[in-house]
Amino acid sequence: MVTATTVSTSTYAAKTFRSYLPQCHRTYSCVHCRAQLANHDELISKSFQGSQGRAYLFNSVVNVGCGPAEERVLLTGLHAVADIYCDSCKTTLGWKYEHAFETSQKYKEGKYIIEVAHMVKDNGWE
Repeated sequence: MVTATTVSTSTYAAKTFRSYLPQCHRTYSCVHCRAQLANHDELISKSFQGSQGRAYLFNSVVNVGCGPAEERVLLTGLHAVADIYCDSCKTTLGWKYEHAFETSQKYKEGKYIIEVAHMVKDNGWE
């Protein structure tokens, strides 16, 4: 006679994320759900301001979704930006620069802002 055993999936449910960054690098993760967001090597600048305080500019990020672009007047002028959110917990993290209208700001196009309030350092920080 064979007996079937049922295991509750809620007991063993683990979060899975779309992308995982290499364990050997320092990374930034979502403070709310710990989904990995960016590799420290992708950090461009720590000198940005978000709506909730300090923010970092990254060349690329992972595990984020992007909303529709809209024009906003920011501290450095008019930009077309799209809010970005954590794919796992849906928290708004910052924005993506889609278009800069001023020549001096063109370097931001295609880059991402993540507010410090929404991320935590992971993997190898001393």
